[in-house]
Amino acid sequence: MPKNDLYSAPAAHFHEECGVFGVMTDKPADVAGICYLGLYALQHRGQESCGIIVNDDGLFVSHKDLGLVSEVFTKDILASFPAATMAVAHTRYGTTGATNRNNCQPLEVNHQKGRMAIAHNGNLSNAAELRSELELNGAIFHTSSDTETIAYIVTKERLTAPSIEEALSRAMNMLEGAYSLVLMSPQKLICARDPYGFRPLCYGRMEDGAYIVASESCAIRAVGAQFIRDVEPGEILVISREGILSRREHCGKKQKKLCVFEYIYFARPDSVIDGRSVHNARITAGKILAGTHPAAADIVIGVPDSGLDAALGYSRASGIPYGIGLIKNKYIGRTFICPNDRLNQVNIKLSAVEEVVKGKRLVLIDDSIVRGTTSGHIVSLLREAGAKEIHMRVSAPPFLFPCFYGTDIDSKDNLISCHHTASEIAEIIGADSLGFLPIESLAGLAGCKEYCSSCFDGHYPTAIPSDTRKNRFELKLSERFRE
Repeated sequence: MPKNDLYSAPAAHFHEECGVFGVMTDKPADVAGICYLGLYALQHRGQESCGIIVNDDGLFVSHKDLGLVSEVFTKDILASFPAATMAVAHTRYGTTGATNRNNCQPLEVNHQKGRMAIAHNGNLSNAAELRSELELNGAIFHTSSDTETIAYIVTKERLTAPSIEEALSRAMNMLEGAYSLVLMSPQKLICARDPYGFRPLCYGRMEDGAYIVASESCAIRAVGAQFIRDVEPGEILVISREGILSRREHCGKKQKKLCVFEYIYFARPDSVIDGRSVHNARITAGKILAGTHPAAADIVIGVPDSGLDAALGYSRASGIPYGIGLIKNKYIGRTFICPNDRLNQVNIKLSAVEEVVKGKRLVLIDDSIVRGTTSGHIVSLLREAGAKEIHMRVSAPPFLFPCFYGTDIDSKDNLISCHHTASEIAEIIGADSLGFLPIESLAGLAGCKEYCSSCFDGHYPTAIPSDTRKNRFELKLSERFRE
């Protein structure tokens, strides 16, 4: 077990983002079923809640709830959706806002000019200021997510703008931070990516001509569509019966800053983001680790799932054999209830293959260390299975700073690397040695120099938010009405 329980708090691992999805067809079709398959492919990006809104000739039909895609959308629920030409969908991990039904997306807005549904991935860095200004002007918020702030601003602009896409373009002049959006009006499906391109967004087309928009290319392939390209930072794509239109007035205004952790952890390995294969990026990370942090070992193993590709890269570069030393229980979802609090959930979700690790010197590859708790449990699991030595290697640099663009690291308090050196962390988690990916090697991993690494180096592309707490809007509400 870890030699220090300072970091024994729960939820010690990095949490996922959100996934957005949209579809538009020429003729009424089972667009809800297409969204279901798309969300299933994006389930890794969020397991708290999900939702689908179908556009049936201007009438919006929706279903949203807490839970996994397969839990929320039963066969009967999917059958209740009408055949239609458009739909938007979302799977959520709440980086800002509490876990409750009010925060489920997509959000639906009814206003004087019509209806709108919106799904959002990312966090606004100026959300608190925008929300405060809206509230002072009479806006009433029903959720605690940034998405409602975006919806309010777009709706406000739509009252004077000649089109929904023009309203969105005007709104983008006020939004700062990360936002990949899929927006649906009665007649159009619109997607947009912030000028920095923090979060991925792409689109494709099915054989019958239907357009698909998704956070990752894996979701486009999952519904049988062909990937066309990534949405460019700052670009607005308008899909209608007249075809597809690209608006680029916001392109090139900022230096591109795709979150490099998409390649390290968030995205599925079979996705391609901005022309870079996620699988190849993780293989590269493993190769870099083998060169910068070599170890005398008998076998290289990875922590499922995002550590596996990096482990393969380490093996190829070092010549140390690759093996499957940890097995993940693929049937445990967010609703898993541990019947005995004394049981370690890591032991339920992961098991060591004793025949592979017993008596061996291991190189153990994982994607990150946040608090250190999970790493300590995994090391302990392998020790119990008879591992002789455990040399842990991490395919990311140490986390040293909060992230304001769509992850749940909102302070330095629980970041173990802010308080301990690598050798001290190795002792805390019970490993024989520990090595992180050098921060200067991130360009080699991403295949370019246009990425955001602020959680590693503290160099933020935008102004630091005035309030960085994850649940800042709930906290402010409770503080306001404390008496």
